[in-house]
Amino acid sequence: MTAGPGQGRGTFSGTGLCGFDSGDMMKKELTLFDKPKNVKILLICFYCSLGVLLAAEFFIHPHPAFYFEQIKGFSAVYGFFSCVLLIFLAKLLRLIVMKKEDYYDR
Repeated sequence: MTAGPGQGRGTFSGTGLCGFDSGDMMKKELTLFDKPKNVKILLICFYCSLGVLLAAEFFIHPHPAFYFEQIKGFSAVYGFFSCVLLIFLAKLLRLIVMKKEDYYDR
């Protein structure tokens, strides 16, 4: 007698560990960012909020500590270049700190 589908050694049928059905363990749970429509809506909201904040800077009187903080849009430009600098520093740090793939095998 031969084993049919779902029977015999090496198959996952019935309940697995902790009583979960093995088929449920393989299903990927969809999140908010998995649907392109949701990502597009979130990006539109993000860019609109950036535009509102940048426009608000023209109507709010700042109290700068330094003269260059009086320049309109300085905060946005400073924040952008700071993030870019952090990304490059992280890549550099990765090269310095990274171990070889077989580091723990030796």
